[in-house]
Amino acid sequence: MEERKVLYLTYDGISDPLGQSQILPYLAGLSRFGYRFTILSFEKKDRYEKQQAYLREFMKAEKIEWVPLSFSTRPPLLAKFYDAMRMRKKAIALQQQHKFDMVHCRSYIAADVGLALKKKFGIKFFFDMRGFWADEKKDGGSWNTDKLVFRKIYTYYKRKEAEYLQNADAVISLTEAGKKEIMRWDAYNAKTGIQVIPCCADMNLFSLTDENQKKEAKDKLGISGDQLVLSYLGSIGTWYMLDEMLLFFRQLKVKYQNAKFMFITHSPADHIFSAAEGHGLKKEDFIIKEFARKEVPFFMKASDINISFIKPVYSKISSSPTKLGEVLSMGIPVICNSGVGDVKEIVETSDSGVVINGFTEYDFEQAIAKIPHLLSLQPSAIRMAAADIFNLDRGIELYKKAYQQIL
Repeated sequence: MEERKVLYLTYDGISDPLGQSQILPYLAGLSRFGYRFTILSFEKKDRYEKQQAYLREFMKAEKIEWVPLSFSTRPPLLAKFYDAMRMRKKAIALQQQHKFDMVHCRSYIAADVGLALKKKFGIKFFFDMRGFWADEKKDGGSWNTDKLVFRKIYTYYKRKEAEYLQNADAVISLTEAGKKEIMRWDAYNAKTGIQVIPCCADMNLFSLTDENQKKEAKDKLGISGDQLVLSYLGSIGTWYMLDEMLLFFRQLKVKYQNAKFMFITHSPADHIFSAAEGHGLKKEDFIIKEFARKEVPFFMKASDINISFIKPVYSKISSSPTKLGEVLSMGIPVICNSGVGDVKEIVETSDSGVVINGFTEYDFEQAIAKIPHLLSLQPSAIRMAAADIFNLDRGIELYKKAYQQIL
């Protein structure tokens, strides 16, 4: 098999949780088909120091070269432009050294460098857009377009977005909803088309839950068997509607008085406790833990139901929540909201949870009334439906086909 050399550019760190769930597993899988990767990433100091030994050993076994650069944080706005310049300079040096066949760009900052490499060296440009990044910055409040400087930055990246779509040799969207939206844009290039590949889950790691595992996880967390466990997985931040989830839990406790709310997160516990107390909830109603990625599935199996409310803004139609595939892979039913990527269609079609369309007491009441049905669902059926969409092997195969089409 002829080896093809690919430069993988990402502004996300490989030592970040997403780097280990949404970058490395795919590249390791693709490596087995003769693709030889060099990863250029930007790493946060603390995570890099904790993870680098394990990650280097893993990549050595998979024949992946890793070139980590330090992630800059100051000054806040200029740091990103500084890092973008460093990425471009290093990528050009690596291209001159290795003469890659293709540059695979994760999101927009990387795409800017990838497009420059295509123009300078004529190599294939693979635009893995992930989401509507500029609109996410605007919708999330990072770029307040009422201010001139942010309005100019937003306009600049929307122009660049059009350029990436026009010049890419392949374009990947995370969702069908995002694909449909892009196809309405003037920048859409019908000759290139768009392939949809959602955020997949390692279904070997996030294995099926059984009653014995659930009991064992509950015992280790000090939860009695008759307590209903509502869980949340992942960070708490810009998009995740903590207050609305806490209000839902407060209403849930009227009917399920001994219910517990378990957070498995790297976010500060004090922030969650403070918000909970503001809604009249007691600290003892919560379990807030941080675990390494390999430990997460064991403790998540204490869950009866998983919840995730995400702001249903314009940019989120392009989002594929990583946690959804992971939770459904374990056979845990979900309560979530519409207006986020393909979530509503996936959950309703697979009968794996409840999707609310608003955040009123009435919406919550309707979802809580369906909890007996959720608890009656067979975990194996939820997992089987999830495998058709989120299986990592399927995602690797889709990337392989996209690679083959342009190499």
